[in-house]
Amino acid sequence: MKGQIIGGSHGQLLLRQRSGTKLEIGELLICGGSDDKQLLQVTDLALGSQLSSHSIELISGMQLEDNRNLELMDRDLRMYQVATVKSLLHIGATAKRSKVIPDYFTDVREVKVGDLSFLEEPKDSLFVGKLRSGSKVLDVSCFLRGRDVLSHHVLIPATTGKGKSNLTSVLLWDLVSKEYAGILVIDPHDEYNDRLKNHPSTEKVVYYTPKASAGDRSLKINIDLLRPSHFQGVVEWSTPQYDLIQIAFKQWGSNWIAGLVGCEEMRGVHEATLSVVKRRLRSLLGISIVNGELSCSGIFSTQAGESTIHDILRSLSTGCVVIVNTSQVGGRVELLLSMLLAGSVFDYYKQCKLEGTLRDKPLISIILEEAPRVLGKQVLENGPNIYSTIAREGRKFQVGLVAITQLPSLIPREVLANMNTKIILGIEMAPERAAIIDSAAQDLSDDNRNIASLDRGEAIISSNFSAFALPVKIPLFETICKGEKKAIPNFIGMK
Repeated sequence: MKGQIIGGSHGQLLLRQRSGTKLEIGELLICGGSDDKQLLQVTDLALGSQLSSHSIELISGMQLEDNRNLELMDRDLRMYQVATVKSLLHIGATAKRSKVIPDYFTDVREVKVGDLSFLEEPKDSLFVGKLRSGSKVLDVSCFLRGRDVLSHHVLIPATTGKGKSNLTSVLLWDLVSKEYAGILVIDPHDEYNDRLKNHPSTEKVVYYTPKASAGDRSLKINIDLLRPSHFQGVVEWSTPQYDLIQIAFKQWGSNWIAGLVGCEEMRGVHEATLSVVKRRLRSLLGISIVNGELSCSGIFSTQAGESTIHDILRSLSTGCVVIVNTSQVGGRVELLLSMLLAGSVFDYYKQCKLEGTLRDKPLISIILEEAPRVLGKQVLENGPNIYSTIAREGRKFQVGLVAITQLPSLIPREVLANMNTKIILGIEMAPERAAIIDSAAQDLSDDNRNIASLDRGEAIISSNFSAFALPVKIPLFETICKGEKKAIPNFIGMK
């Protein structure tokens, strides 16, 4: 027994804590009988007393200044702790969101695994960790409805050091063995291939890198695959400059870059505009003229890489995890490659829908680090790009995003609202917490302190596909890859 209800409202019930017990912010509790009970969660803690504040101050002064060892009559009755709790679910014949509150003096106890028997593992599940009650980890696995969650976009916000990379690795490890999703990982730190190469289904992990060794695939992209739209959000074009590259594409088709770079003048185009565009393309793509022939350096090529995009799409559409190592290329080149890959995925699945073959294919989710680089307010002020398009329309074509960021406040609210699942790790800055709370699927207005106090690996999952905001503990990736995930009762979504 943890205590009794002594007042409050639906979202702010007051619980007098029983002496000798401890409550934590975020702890899950149960009140009511076996056939009619409610799932509660602690949102705040305070001290309570039947003594007046003047008496308490006097007693404290006597103990501090006179070193008196005072004994209070009925101390446990007259001084206590009061917890503020909110009602999450009403559990009767079925489990549903609570619309009632318990009576005065209703006993409250800690949650047990048996209280969660109304939950079951969904089809196409995605493992995220163990259910957490405060800082206590319960022996209950947490799963999400993977197909729905990934196709409707996921946001992973967290301060540095709170476990974003560990969480992503845990998700990828689980997804490698699943058939319902292909995952494209834009990896700027080259960390995920080493973690997944020992997976039992390692044949489903495809690794592209600029300097390929045995078993890897070479990351080479033919420049004829680039389109003017791929440069949106990568280069800040003026209106005349962007009009110029569109004119070049209409004039030369897939050879528009070679035609434009080799062109000395164009009718109706100012010389300075042409010069600036050519210089930017040369710098970005590493273009040079050798013996009168166009040549590229880095990952772009005039000769190789014609089938790279096709091969990546084929792997994704068969449910593989494709990791693209961008740690060895510059920031703008990485963005351009990212735009090209995302645009190719989106266009391919749009075409599949037109042909009526989309339903037979797995969804494709793109994992994107440092999301504000392509989804930030300042970036989108210059116009939409492929990532903002996917955020708005991707779910219709089974294309989703997993956006990872330290600064969710930099992403426009309408984009955050389209991220229907948020796996919230520890966030210490108040403006960042406010951005997440305002766009969460569940009401997290009382969880401000809870989010700020999350330790490394602790998370709150707010999702349109979950009955309530799930408190979870993300396991260390090392324990997952060593096969230490036990077959224990599953905790996911409502029946």
